[in-house]
This record gives sequence, structure tokens and C-alpha cells, in this order.
Amino acid sequence: MALTAGIVGLPNVGKSTLFNAITQAGVLAANYPFATIEPNVGIVQVPDERLYDISRIVNPKKIVPTTFEFTDIAGLVKGASKGEGLGNQFLSHIREVDAIVHVVRCFDDSSVTHVDGTINPVRDIETIDIELIFADLEIIEKRLPKIEKKAQLKVDKDIEREFQILKLIHTQLLDNQPIRSLNFNENDIKLIKGYGFLTLKPMLYVCNIPEQDFIHKTINHYQKSVMEYAQKENAQVIPISAKIEAELADLDDVDKQDYFNELGIDQSGLDELITQSYKRLNLETFFTAGEKEVRAWTFKKGLTAPECAGIIHSDFQRGFIRAETIHYHDLMSHQSMIKAKEAGKVRSEGKTYKVIDGDILLFRFNV
Repeated sequence: MALTAGIVGLPNVGKSTLFNAITQAGVLAANYPFATIEPNVGIVQVPDERLYDISRIVNPKKIVPTTFEFTDIAGLVKGASKGEGLGNQFLSHIREVDAIVHVVRCFDDSSVTHVDGTINPVRDIETIDIELIFADLEIIEKRLPKIEKKAQLKVDKDIEREFQILKLIHTQLLDNQPIRSLNFNENDIKLIKGYGFLTLKPMLYVCNIPEQDFIHKTINHYQKSVMEYAQKENAQVIPISAKIEAELADLDDVDKQDYFNELGIDQSGLDELITQSYKRLNLETFFTAGEKEVRAWTFKKGLTAPECAGIIHSDFQRGFIRAETIHYHDLMSHQSMIKAKEAGKVRSEGKTYKVIDGDILLFRFNV
């Protein structure tokens, strides 16, 4: 499933350095605004130890992790919603992503310039937020007059509800609050999905912190202010040292583990970022396992077995008969597919079965 998280932030906060570390793509990272002009897309593996646990039991010829896509988007400045800087490009590129990873600078370094001259991560967040809010307001204010009369006639319940939702959103945006802070049910989301509202997209804040703060798990005053801001909208905050991640990106797995041990840390901050980005989009993982390969597959939470079969191939969904299913935990408990089956842990599930995270599936189909 090609879902993407867009990396955004003011110029020189560490976006491109972070992106380089994620993808090892070598994107230009320069100490001046707009070093990244065209959006850069990179695909990363989703860290999941379950895949390798399953492989140790099945012993396949090949192991294939699932992946997630990140886009590095050009730096934004004040006035972007009116076309300032690379504003028009920024807004068009961010409309194309499914979630937003907002990188904010939480370190002091006189050698790295800041577009506003001083370090203030909350101000930086608000600069971008207000531009996204203005862009959403423009959409709302064009649409409301077009449906107001139809809504007042009360002959179309969907139009009536759409008008109510847009009025609520309009008030929210005028109060400088993002749409994602509101609670909508599934039907309401369907009514407004087509608008592509920017402040409705899931948000993660990444605090780019000094190396020592990351190693010692210290929360500096910059990071603390971001955490307090994010709490208002129930957004996730992830501390990362882009400098450490850039160094890790050049190491193989053995050297990387040695580096972890040397620094006294358990895992890369990027692993946490990838995992949390995955979760914010309600993505989960199912597995297929055989002698040829053990593979992880991404699916949207709530999909049925036939829909998950269709992720592999459309023929699998079209001719779906059943899915032979065992959960990862059951396989780990018995350490053998045969023993798990003898214990009754392998089930036959039909078309209405909703796949859960960690299911290992064998699809039976006939086309």
C-alpha cells in the first residue's frame, strides 16, 4: 500500500539530514533555505522483529520486509499560503501525502542559520500550522456559499450534514486550531475526505535534539515546549538526533549495533519514527510464510481477508475461497507450523474475517 508521510519544517531544521538518514539517498543538505526544491521520495523498511522470528521457524530462501514511504518536502516560510518562498509548491506537495512529519529544531548552534534569527520551536510550528490553516480556510470559504441554500432546504441530508461540518471546521480554523483536533465519525470523514484538508492529516512532531540529550534521554526546554504544544491536539512527539542518525546510516547492522552499545542506546530514533508514522495511518502488518519466502505485508486496519488477499494480487481477491490463518503469537508458542496445527491454532477464515496485526495467512483462491 503506497502510503506516504511527508517531512516538513522550516528551512535548516534538519529535514534533509533526517531524510538522508532514513533513505541513505544522499539528498542535498545545505545550510541555506530551499536546498530541497523538488520533493524527494524514499522507501524504508518497517522494523519488525516478528518477520525474523517467523523466518527462524520456517527457514525460507528469502525474507521480504514491508516498506513505508517518506517524502522530503521543500522548506516553508511565512506567507506560503499566499505564494511566498516556495509556498505553492509546498502546499501542492503536502496535499499528496497521507501524514505529516513536522521536524522542529530543538538545539542551539550558531553555525547553522535560522530564517527567523532565533531558536523557538513552538513559533516555528505555528508558522507552518498557520499557513496550512489559511490554505484550508480558502477551501472552506469557497465551498460554504455554494451549498448554503441547498443545506437550508433540508432535502439532501448529506449536503445538510456537510454544511454543518464545514461550519464547525470554519470556526475551528478561525480559532487557529487544526481540523484534526476535532472528533468526527466515519461517515463525517467520508463527507469531507474529497477536500484534502491539510490540517486533517495525521501529525507527528520530530524534535531534532543535540546528541547528548538523545543519548542521556534528556528533555531540554525546547523539546518540552513542543511536547506541551502537541498535547493539545494529541499529537505524537519523537526525539531524534539527526546527527547521530546520519552517522548510523553509513553503518552495516553489526557496526550499527556496536555503535548503539557504545552510545548506550537501545534503538535508532528513526526506527521509532518509522513505526509511529506507520501507526498514525492505522497501518498494520500480516505475513505470508513458505519455503520460498517469508514476507510482511502492509494493510489498513479493519480490512477483510479477501481485501488483504487483493494486496498481494487482484486474482487472490477475485477468486478468494478462504484464508488459512495462524497468529504470530501462536506460532511462537509452538515453534512449528505442524505442532500449531495439531494444537488447533490454524484456523480457516472466510470472506467476512477481519485480519488482525500479526496474522500469518495462506490464501486459497480459484479464478
